[in-house]
Amino acid sequence: MKKLLVLSLVLAVSLFAFSCKKKVKTTPEPQPAVEKVEKVEEPAPKINPEPLSEEELFQKKTIEELNKEGVLKNVLFDFDKYNVREDQVPVVDGNAGYMKKFSTVKVLVEGHCDERGTEEYNMALGEKRAKSVKDYLVSLGIAEDRISVVSYGKTRPIDPSGTEEAFNKNRRAESKVTAK
Repeated sequence: MKKLLVLSLVLAVSLFAFSCKKKVKTTPEPQPAVEKVEKVEEPAPKINPEPLSEEELFQKKTIEELNKEGVLKNVLFDFDKYNVREDQVPVVDGNAGYMKKFSTVKVLVEGHCDERGTEEYNMALGEKRAKSVKDYLVSLGIAEDRISVVSYGKTRPIDPSGTEEAFNKNRRAESKVTAK
């Protein structure tokens, strides 16, 4: 029994010794603080580009952009008439001025009518309206070969509502840039 007591005592002492042993915690060594330095670039000096000239702006635009902007205006007509009305002369003059300024522009003048009348009659009337505008432009010094005409009669109304106001809008010669 003495052996058992001695063995128990040795075991108890060993357990006590192991449990009392200091545990060493390993902590990482503190690193020296590194300051973040942002690279600061001085802004490049702003250079204001020269504004583009009208010619340069014109050259940069597509034909679709020019037509969307409406650089050429519509000429309106009276019922059953194809002569350029007095109040529409400034519109044709403005279109001629644009064509003189940009001498490479070619234009299609489309003749349109309101919905009244037969298809055949309106096709003929639309043709006369387009030719009337072309002739006026030629009289102002625009070369005839820069202007072509087509009639759409009553097939392409701006306003299909059938009111008198709609009829007034639909009786027109619409000019579109086709080449620059």
